[in-house]
Amino acid sequence: MLSYQHIYHAGNLADVHKHSLLAWMLDYLTRKDKPLSYIETHAGRAIYDLSAEEALKTGEAAQGIARAKAWFSPDHPYMRSLAQTTETHGETSYPGSPLIAVQTLREMDTITLAELHPTEHLKLELALPTATCRKVDGFAMAHSMLPPTPRRGLMLIDPSFEIKDDYQTIPTHIKKYDRAWNVGIIVLWYPILTSGAHHNMLKALEINHPDGLRSEVHFPPARPGHGMIGSGLFVIRPPFGLASEATTLKTHFDTLK
Repeated sequence: MLSYQHIYHAGNLADVHKHSLLAWMLDYLTRKDKPLSYIETHAGRAIYDLSAEEALKTGEAAQGIARAKAWFSPDHPYMRSLAQTTETHGETSYPGSPLIAVQTLREMDTITLAELHPTEHLKLELALPTATCRKVDGFAMAHSMLPPTPRRGLMLIDPSFEIKDDYQTIPTHIKKYDRAWNVGIIVLWYPILTSGAHHNMLKALEINHPDGLRSEVHFPPARPGHGMIGSGLFVIRPPFGLASEATTLKTHFDTLK
């Protein structure tokens, strides 16, 4: 249940998709001089060393951020986060979504992160001492704290999907989150798999949230037999301009085919 560690996959093409759009959304939200809440249900360790044995073993970062940097201008929020991370933590460091949030948000904003894996939670606390880091189930944490204070804000749901029931239970969780927090931006990341395991989940989400934005990109498998062939985000109450940003990003992914 708690075997997943993102270090093996940090900086892969799914991260490029997820993190670049997250950085864009947070940058957009912080343009307004009003406080906001950021919540993350499956945070990971926040900072990853792409020269670590685990990262080199899969080679996913070499196929991911190493080649995708050219897609973005230096002033893109994602590139600013990457630059700040390497300047602070070294050239081979890569920011997870919690670090991107900490780098982008302001003192008036609140950051609440959940991570149940003991080792990952410890690393998260050490990396981000200014954030609230809870060693709890992220789905349960979200139910307990919605709506947050401030009410304006964004929640990222980024599970590993190593628990296969997630595909069935996530639409129910999100339906309840949406009712409890009817002004919040709710973002779900999901893998696009050769097995098609995500299809029924997406059907349920689109029925429950017909105005949600579905952003999907496809890419070659990281290695022969690898089941993930793409990355998806489902966004409830997407910020203005996100659809255009996602479409532009997709054109870059389309060149990988």
